[in-house]
Amino acid sequence: MDRLIEFAQANLLLSVAFAGLTVALVYTEIARLFRPFKGVSPAQLTDLINRENALVLDIRGQAEFEKGHIIGARHLLPSQVDPEGKLLAKAKESPVVVVCYAGVSATGVAQKLAKAGFKRVSVLEGGIGAWQQAGLPLAKGKA
Repeated sequence: MDRLIEFAQANLLLSVAFAGLTVALVYTEIARLFRPFKGVSPAQLTDLINRENALVLDIRGQAEFEKGHIIGARHLLPSQVDPEGKLLAKAKESPVVVVCYAGVSATGVAQKLAKAGFKRVSVLEGGIGAWQQAGLPLAKGKA
């Protein structure tokens, strides 16, 4: 224990960085456990689409969407997501999966939907990149 304290004192900047990263990692994992939506893999999303007719919302820009999107996905920009709107109003009890480029931007939209009372909201972990890495098909053009 004395050597650990001696090391921390001799390498204060390194020790503070290590402590900060540890706290950030623990916080991130705890926040993930308590978020009101879940992450799904490409295989799980395929299952949700095939078995439960999940609504897939692609929130990437229009150009990226037209270059390639999940078959049957609907395109909405994050600013256009209206939980009470025509597209989403009927899906409060159905599975809704939000897709973005890397799985990061979709969390804000998923949070908004869950707060609005949607029961089964998910985010595609890894985004469209994970979908492509899994070798799954993309449709091109407008939906």
